[in-house]
Parts: sequence; structure tokens; C-alpha cells
Amino acid sequence: MSTGVVRVHSRYGQVPEDRFGAWRRAWDTLTNYAFIAPYLVAFLLFSLGPIAYGFYMSFFNVQILEPQQPFVGLANYRRLEADTIFRTALGNTLYFTILTVTIETAIALLAALALHSKARGQTLFQFIFYSPVTLSAAVVGELGLNLVASGTLNYYLAPFGFGNFSFLSNSSTAVPLLSIITVWWGFGFAVLVLLAGLNGIPSPLYEAAQVDGAGPVRTVFRITLPLLRPTLLFVLIVLTIAHLQVFAQMFIITQGGPGYSSLSIVMYLFQNAWQFYDMGYASAIAVVLAILMALFSAALFRLLGERFEF
Repeated sequence: MSTGVVRVHSRYGQVPEDRFGAWRRAWDTLTNYAFIAPYLVAFLLFSLGPIAYGFYMSFFNVQILEPQQPFVGLANYRRLEADTIFRTALGNTLYFTILTVTIETAIALLAALALHSKARGQTLFQFIFYSPVTLSAAVVGELGLNLVASGTLNYYLAPFGFGNFSFLSNSSTAVPLLSIITVWWGFGFAVLVLLAGLNGIPSPLYEAAQVDGAGPVRTVFRITLPLLRPTLLFVLIVLTIAHLQVFAQMFIITQGGPGYSSLSIVMYLFQNAWQFYDMGYASAIAVVLAILMALFSAALFRLLGERFEF
């Protein structure tokens, strides 16, 4: 009577086929891990390791110039609660992030829809939109500073009554100015990602909508946007995480001023770490920022990603 187990000959002798297949799958898995091992080692050493050590330091009073590093528990976090400058930096960062992500996503979506309509010069416009993304943050900061300091911005806004307006010395315009500069710098990335998502929508759906008499606006809201939700989710999460960590623009253009009106969380973290040498307190700020990014990402997944599997 046959047992249903086929014997396979190998250098290990005669073994059942299912066991031989398990060894083969284990070997394939080991090979796959061998390919990603260099990245895993780099991730552990330069990403996960520093993150874990930063979380560890947030419970100590780590002063670079002091040999002693006493354990203080949650003292650094309680200090954050009473720190008015940190609350101001937190508010500035949230204001900048919400304003920038909203404007950047809206403009990128409109540009992607226009390019998807097979407009003439599509490749040229893609190049124009994406070109600023290739610039470094330092270059963008210097360009923005020179644009304002040289009076070029006032010259072009003079017909609207802003000929002598000082954007950098006004606390109500500092963050919006930084937001506009950042949108110009980074919206090309969102355009290309959204355009890729639009190209992935099956064209027969649009043909069926035309047959049913749906106009362009209705087609966008009934077909395009619902099917573009996974791509929108990706864009929103990437932009939100990036802008919550804003630093270079504020550091170069406004230096956190006037007053503390454009001070960001990362800029305040930098000051505590490398100007005041208070690494423990800076680590606590970094942990709060990481929690903030996780909460925003979870909220976006809840809002846009609940119907999709990734």
C-alpha cells in the first residue's frame, strides 16, 4: 500500500520529498536574507541603533561636558510640559506642516490631473516641476533668503500693496513664506507619484464613464479620486513626515524668528543638543517628535487606508 510519500535521492540519502522541499525553501530563504544582509546591518547600526540609544538617553541627564550621566526617569518629559518655547515650536511645526502638506498636495494633484490629460509638452512640464526637488535644502534656503533680502519678492508683489512689506520681520508671515518656498521645492515629487498612480487606473473605466454620460468633474470624483486613494495616502504620509522634520529652511531663512514665531521642533532639538549640549533633553524632544509622526501616520491610514491592503 502506498503511503503517498515520494522518496527523493540526494547527497543526504533517501529522504521524503516534503522534508527535502522544506530544506530547499529554507536554503532559498537564507539566500534572500543574504542579499539584504548589508542593508540590515546598516539599518541596525545607523538607524535602529541610534533610535534605541536616543530613547535610552531621554531618561538620563546627558550633558556632553559633564562626566556624570545620572538617571532622571521622566524628568526630561515633565520638563517639556512646562517648556513654553517647546510648545511654541510644536505649534509652529504643526502649522507649517498642515499648511504646506495641504497646499503641496492640492497643487500636485491639479498638476498631475492636467498632465494625465495628455497635454502637449507633458515631458517638459514634468522636468520643470521636478527640477527643484534635485536641489539641496541649503541651496533652497539660500535662494529663498536672497529672494526676500534682495527685494525681488517685494518688487513683484508691489502691485498688490506689498512693495515695502518686510516678510521676515513679521511673525504672521514668516511661516507662510517658508511654506510657499517649501511647496515650490518639493511638490514635483508628489506630482510624479500621483501621475504614476493615475497611469495605473484602467482606461476602460474612463471609457465606460463617457458612455454613461459622466462629465470630467464627475469622473474625477467618482473614478479618479477613489482609485487614487492609496497613492494619495502614500504622498500624504511621506510629505507629513518630511515636513514635521523641517529644519534647513527655517535655520537659513528666518533662524527661528522673529522671536520664536518660526522655530521648529527639530531646530529647537538642534539648539538643545549642539548649543546647550543637553543631549538628554534633546533626546526627549526627538522621542516626542517620533510619536507625533506615528500619530499623524496612523490618522492618515485611518482616514484613507482602511479599505486598502498594502
